[in-house]
Amino acid sequence: PVPVPLGQGVAGKGYPYRWSVCRWLEGEDALRAGTVDLQQAAVDLAGFIAALRTIDPSEGPPPGAHNFGRGAPLAERDGRVGAAISSLDGIVDTDAARAAWAKATEAPAWAGPNVWLHGDLLPGNLLVRHGRLSGIIDFGGLGVGDPACDLMVAWTVLDSRSRAVLREILAVDEATWERARGWALSMGLIVLPYYRDSNPVLVGIARRAIDEVLADRG
Repeated sequence: PVPVPLGQGVAGKGYPYRWSVCRWLEGEDALRAGTVDLQQAAVDLAGFIAALRTIDPSEGPPPGAHNFGRGAPLAERDGRVGAAISSLDGIVDTDAARAAWAKATEAPAWAGPNVWLHGDLLPGNLLVRHGRLSGIIDFGGLGVGDPACDLMVAWTVLDSRSRAVLREILAVDEATWERARGWALSMGLIVLPYYRDSNPVLVGIARRAIDEVLADRG
C-alpha cells in the first residue's frame, strides 16, 4: 500500500508550501519495528519497484532540484561525493570508499528508457507490521530516471542474502547493480558529514549504507 491522496492545498498565509491529505497507513517505520523478515522484505520491495516501473513515464518529471537529482547519471554526484569523502578522513575507510565510488562511476551509464522512481527508499519510509513490509510512504522524491536509484534499498535496508533475492527477482544486470551500489554509497557519504551533529537517525542510516557497500564489493 501507498498513500492515497484525498485532497491538496496550496500555499497560504502561515504555510508557504503546497500540502496534501492522504489516507493513513498502519505500521511502524522499519527503524522502530524491531525484527523484520528481510527475505520477505526483498520480495515485497521487488514487487513494489517492478509495479512502479510499469507506469508510463512519458510525462514524469526528470531528475532535478525537486528530488535532489535522484535518478540522474551517477557521475553528476562525483563532486559532492569527493568532498564528502575528504571530510570523513578518520571516520570511514576513505581509501575503500574512493575505490568503491570509482568502480560505480566507471559502470556504463543507463541507456534505456527512464522509469518511475520513489527516490527515497530508506528505512524511515518503509512501514512494517508483524515483521513484514506493510506500506511505503514519502513520495517527495518521485520522478523518472535511472532504475539503479531505487535499488539502493538493497544496501540501505537489506543484508547480503536478501540483496541477492531482490536482484534475482528484478533480473538486475551488472552495470545497473554497480550503479545502485554507487547510489547507496553516495547517499551515505553525503548524508553522514551533513547530519553528523544534528540527526543521529540519518547518521545511523548513512553509516549502515556505507558499511554494507564496503563489505559487499562482489
